[in-house]
Amino acid sequence: MPASYYAATPTTNRVIVLVRALPPHGDLDAGIELMKSVRVYPLNGPGDGSDAEWIELSLSLDYSPGPFETELRYWQVLHDLIDAEPAYDGYRNEYGNLAALGIAKGQPFAPDERMTRILEQAARIASAQMRVQSLADRRPDRVVWDGRRWEWAVLRPENGTFDADSYVDLEAREKWFYQAQIESPAMFARAPGAGSLYWLSARDSTGAYLDGSRSYRLSVPLPVPDRLFWSITVYDAQTRTEIVTDQRQAALRSLIELTPDVLGDAQQAELYFSPEQPADTEGRWIKTLPRHGWFGYFRIYGPDTPAFDGSWQLPDFERLS
Repeated sequence: MPASYYAATPTTNRVIVLVRALPPHGDLDAGIELMKSVRVYPLNGPGDGSDAEWIELSLSLDYSPGPFETELRYWQVLHDLIDAEPAYDGYRNEYGNLAALGIAKGQPFAPDERMTRILEQAARIASAQMRVQSLADRRPDRVVWDGRRWEWAVLRPENGTFDADSYVDLEAREKWFYQAQIESPAMFARAPGAGSLYWLSARDSTGAYLDGSRSYRLSVPLPVPDRLFWSITVYDAQTRTEIVTDQRQAALRSLIELTPDVLGDAQQAELYFSPEQPADTEGRWIKTLPRHGWFGYFRIYGPDTPAFDGSWQLPDFERLS
């Protein structure tokens, strides 16, 4: 490998690479063109990477296992993944548990009627357990500010591997990966100037779960202690992916909708979340779906000291009549 390269060796055959661009002055087209300047090509083969196929995915798609995670198909997908990828030594114990269920690399997955019934029931129970673990957590270290409903989305800030001093915090790891994908130390660190900070809220100021049939307001104190930008994103509690509506918008961001030019000298950004748009809320409203629970992620990119020392605090979602 040439000395000027950063090298990484994957443990899987299929690899996902994430690229983020910060659009200058909220110019989305410029940000997209910047990302498209990335080239992917073999080091020892032909091609300059210019033939990459770019697919538009900004329409908020459900790419979670939500639609099938309570069915036998969940286990079928898991088998296909294990069969297609090289074994990972750190998962030998888990592979052993799965082998007892008939899921093993190089072997067909053909559960009989009894095992099918067991696996389907297990999938339903596990999905319910993970939902409670994620959205009804009682761990005291989840709380960001006493008396408020915001929680740390990541419960282990020390590293990107959920390692405590003498054990792996499986509860924290499971909670994170039930809600999200991808982990990185820069996403988890709780220090000024870190890559990013994630807070989660699934309840309003009264403690009731956020309901897509109701209307809410979030009053964000300004300025937000960010060195780059901040955002609020709405996720469907069932799928844990961005909410999908005909508005085709699941996030409000200081780079795009909530720029200083839009907010002016306001002391706070008044944001709204409801199935119908309130009056005079253009650029400050996200449509929600009746009969769908939801939760929000508040992100700060390049968080500054007030985000950690309590001198800046985010109010709860306030339910409106």
